Amino acid sequence: MYDDLKYWYLRDHKLFRILSFSQIRQLCIITGFKKAAKGDIIYFSSSDVPRIFLLKRGAIKIVSIDENGDETIKDIIQKGDLFGELTLETDKQLNEYAKVLSDEVSICSFLMSDFENLLLKNPGLALSYTKFVGLKMKRIRNNYSNLISKDAKTRLYQFLKDWAEREGVADGLKVSIENYLTQHDIGQIICTSRQTATQLLNEMEADGKIIYGRKEIIIPDVTALSVSN
Repeated sequence: MYDDLKYWYLRDHKLFRILSFSQIRQLCIITGFKKAAKGDIIYFSSSDVPRIFLLKRGAIKIVSIDENGDETIKDIIQKGDLFGELTLETDKQLNEYAKVLSDEVSICSFLMSDFENLLLKNPGLALSYTKFVGLKMKRIRNNYSNLISKDAKTRLYQFLKDWAEREGVADGLKVSIENYLTQHDIGQIICTSRQTATQLLNEMEADGKIIYGRKEIIIPDVTALSVSN
């Protein structure tokens, strides 16, 4: 059963579409598969057995820990995204972990050594992987640039706008988002305190720009998030 699941998960992913039926079947042999529940830790950068993970369902946060022990959400991983040792190098200076945000997730994973061998045998896949990771790193760099150049209110507006575009269900200008983030999570994402995040969300709700709930966030007019004043 898991082999069939792994086959279709991999077959449907844009990274592996260039592979043949037999190549996908071979890939299934080296692929691990698991499910995890909300709050579970999936990955530590300090692991002795480095892996690359592919998220098939749910949402995960990547949390970075600085030298003072302070935590910041570095990235939100969604369906189809990769995480783990993406550069194919184990960085001992990196201190981060991945934690499940949604009620449940489904994940495929590869040992880094097995994945490296796969790329060596498939130059086309190696090129696709390089582009995939390059775009991901560019997005993370852009997020960092936004954090250091904009105030907390603007960062929150931009985050909600991006979240709505990625995962929201639109009905004209109205967008509904399944909310799997706490206000503490949102504060970490925009690099501010939970108290500040709560205050800003309350202000947005008072202004009619959002309807905030623990399970859902409704944005009556998503174009209102294009400006921060």
